[in-house]
Amino acid sequence: MACRGIVRRPEAFGYVMLSYSQAGMLRNAIQILTLMQRAGVDPDLSICNTAINVLVKGNKLEKALRFLARMQLVEITPNVVTYNSLIKGYCDLHRVEDAIELIAEMPLKGCYPDKVSYYTVMSFLCKEKRVKEVRELVDKMVKDSKLILDQVTYNTLIHMLSKHGHEDEALEFLREAEERGFCVDKVVYSAVVHSFCKSGRIDIAKELVNEMFKKGCIPDVVTYTTVPNGFCLVGKVDKAKKMLKQMYKNGCKPNTLSYTTLLHGFCRSGKSSEAREMMKMSEEEWWTPNVVTYGAVMHGLRREGKLSEACDIVREMIRKGFFPTPVEINLLIQPLCREGGMDEAKKFMQECLNKGCAVNVVNFTTLIHGYCQKDDLEAALSSLDDTYLTNKHPDVVIYTTVIDALGKKGRIEEATELTMKMLKKGLDPTPVTYRTVIHRYCQMGRVEDLLKVLEKMLSRHSCKTVYNQVIEKLCSFGNLEEADKLLGKVLRTVSRIDAKTCHILMESYFEQRDSLVRI
Repeated sequence: MACRGIVRRPEAFGYVMLSYSQAGMLRNAIQILTLMQRAGVDPDLSICNTAINVLVKGNKLEKALRFLARMQLVEITPNVVTYNSLIKGYCDLHRVEDAIELIAEMPLKGCYPDKVSYYTVMSFLCKEKRVKEVRELVDKMVKDSKLILDQVTYNTLIHMLSKHGHEDEALEFLREAEERGFCVDKVVYSAVVHSFCKSGRIDIAKELVNEMFKKGCIPDVVTYTTVPNGFCLVGKVDKAKKMLKQMYKNGCKPNTLSYTTLLHGFCRSGKSSEAREMMKMSEEEWWTPNVVTYGAVMHGLRREGKLSEACDIVREMIRKGFFPTPVEINLLIQPLCREGGMDEAKKFMQECLNKGCAVNVVNFTTLIHGYCQKDDLEAALSSLDDTYLTNKHPDVVIYTTVIDALGKKGRIEEATELTMKMLKKGLDPTPVTYRTVIHRYCQMGRVEDLLKVLEKMLSRHSCKTVYNQVIEKLCSFGNLEEADKLLGKVLRTVSRIDAKTCHILMESYFEQRDSLVRI
């Protein structure tokens, strides 16, 4: 604009300042004032209000107050918007008394507070559960500021109180609004109903819904669904089911959210099979289960140990175009492996993989760990190969699991070969890998082979206590001669860990001597 000779008015600078503020770049926003000064453009009230708002947003209230003082020095008179920004700043910093004091001072400065001034403080008081002070502020608003309580005021108060869990006070204001002749709509009623349901007082919420019908304020499906959801939360699923039927009678057709809420309640109450049957009837009831519905029933069946049915739900879910997450897949593979259904677990995972589900390396790890637990090492090794075939590169956890299983079975050569393969793949051994390898080799007395493997592992990833671990493990297996040979590697440094290792070896010698004396 400057290059083209276009006059830059304060509003243009204000727009740029506001854009920076919305982008979270508060420092840049304030720098616009310097830019204005250089351009010889005098700020007006609008730009000053924007600057104060930016400072308040950035928790710079003291700077905002200093800016207000500068405004007055250059004879820019603040208006109610200016003061409302400062009131919000006080509330954000939990200085509500200062905010109330500012409201009281405003008339003395020739600027009268509006409803927004009071609403800002009321909102903070509701959040802080200072409900008594809300009523006092309402009285002050009417008495001191001569502001009339209108429909908007009541709606705002009811919503604020309901949101922060003050359902009784919200209902009290609702009744007061009705007594004054204001029309309370279903949105306001819904807020109060939801608040009662949230606090577990479902019977009152139900009465309010019935009251809405009597007053001709027909609740929508969202309001109606709130009550069955509340019944489900407190375990009263039968009442929730009745409420759903009542919705039909009153001409309010339940939607997917309504049924999902009910099914979720059934599943939490241990009635997953009943939830499953209700889902089968979805086409007849003219509603369509979504991914949340399937997930709720699947988790319910899994918690009840009905794993085959849970797997069937996932298969149906995939057929309908909803894909389970790797976490959900794992939640089914895990119990199947634990209960010995390894073939079913592998089949289920393969089906998910073939259908394009996001099967990841963790799912393979769970399956391989299951095979190792059942001593089916051939299947574990086969599944390890499958990870490469499906482009799910195995991590160090999978390798460590299989290495441990091979060592446990005495197949130490294969364990060594797999360890070397892991290192060639560029995977760094973890402390668990070191402990696993050391335990299995020491158990078999293969110290020389162990040292060769450790040398290769240390070239990939250093572990300062590796030889300490070997000595301590050899002591635990009674192989003191080999432990003593390695002591020189440890004594090159002086540390508490080395002292502990020496102490363990000395104790082992004493125990060995005592056992020989007893013999």
